[in-house]
Amino acid sequence: MDYEISGNAALVTASSSGLGEASATALVREGVNVVVNGRDEDRLAAAVERIDAAGDGAAVGHAADITDPDAGAALVEATVDEFGGLDHLVTSAGGPPSGPFLDTTDEDWYAAYDLLVMSVVRTVRAAADPLRADGGGTFVAVASRSVKEAIDSLVLSNAVRMAVIGLTKTLSRELAPEVRTNAVLPGPHETSRIERLIEQGVERGDYASYEAGLAARGESNPLNRIGDPMELGNTVAFLSSPASGYVNGTAIPVEGGLGRANL
Repeated sequence: MDYEISGNAALVTASSSGLGEASATALVREGVNVVVNGRDEDRLAAAVERIDAAGDGAAVGHAADITDPDAGAALVEATVDEFGGLDHLVTSAGGPPSGPFLDTTDEDWYAAYDLLVMSVVRTVRAAADPLRADGGGTFVAVASRSVKEAIDSLVLSNAVRMAVIGLTKTLSRELAPEVRTNAVLPGPHETSRIERLIEQGVERGDYASYEAGLAARGESNPLNRIGDPMELGNTVAFLSSPASGYVNGTAIPVEGGLGRANL
């Protein structure tokens, strides 16, 4: 299916690995030119090479720490300078540390808020005018299924990510009709983090092999597997396209039916 976004320009934050990289890859496959972002310049360069080779769109790297107060504006400026505008913004971020409430310090809370919320706030603030120009664009926030159902020992993700959902819902009204705003709520996907956890399990003797560990992690899912990161990326590309033109202000779980919430 042609999503009719070839030649558009996008910024995907925290996209040098994981679900951010998958989102950037899906957009490049649709012919979108993408600024790829990460903190580590070597890892960023490797990711740009992979993403650029994935499709007809161009991938350009811009190193920045999204918790830096100036990073959002710098990334938006880099995208506009490189590609002449900004049609699509995708915000992503690594997860905050796990742990129960009573082991979580004030510093942990503030760090999680900077990572998950203020990075989005600052980037959208800088991106709002470019996204509204030339007929409008889209904004997709990559959040977590934890906003639908709290996950044990993930108090920071459970609590702080809710602010992103409140923000995206607000923006779906304030930036419309020029900009459509949505969120995706991923469950477990086979990212490098999951791969490391499975490999550690194999070393401990928890699993006989990587394949056995991967299968074990998918047993509780109705689809009997965890997700391929590109399944999340493809959803982001869909939400960035005219094919989803009447989808605005929603948060879409991408987790194979793992959650039990009705809404």
